[in-house]
Amino acid sequence: MPFPSPPRTLAGPRRRSLLVSAAGAALLTGCSSGADDSGTTGGSESAAEHARARAASDSETLLRHYDTVLAAHPTLAPRLDPLRAEVVRHTTAFGGSSATPSATATASPSATASSTSSTAAPETEGDALAGLAAAERSLADRRAKALLDLPGELARLLASVAAAGAAHAYLLTESAK
Repeated sequence: MPFPSPPRTLAGPRRRSLLVSAAGAALLTGCSSGADDSGTTGGSESAAEHARARAASDSETLLRHYDTVLAAHPTLAPRLDPLRAEVVRHTTAFGGSSATPSATATASPSATASSTSSTAAPETEGDALAGLAAAERSLADRRAKALLDLPGELARLLASVAAAGAAHAYLLTESAK
């Protein structure tokens, strides 16, 4: 026996057609011709190079911040050395120089602090960790916003480094508690 038809007909599109339309739109939006991903177009190449140089400079600045804190608070080295090493990798990935000396090197802390930053590190370890966490968080937020305008590979690299920075901020905040 056949099922009776509904008592009234529904106006507008059905749920299935809406889902198919939304999925199709998402697929079309996510596709690209590939030209923008290569970074070979005139305008996007200079924008990409500028963004890469900015990211390298930002990572170098963050690295100096780590070195300043480590010079002032060498007891934080077990916590900060792994995070600092990641910042060195980020700097190198963007084409920057990671030649900034480590604060845990044989140089005296006062010499390292004066060569790494013109500002002094906070007096307490908790304040130093909070300052590093704020710097990591701020930089991660700026990078997350900047990646929207970049070509494929550089956007993926910046997204990855922004995510790592957010994780560093979390770890620094948790270790301060």
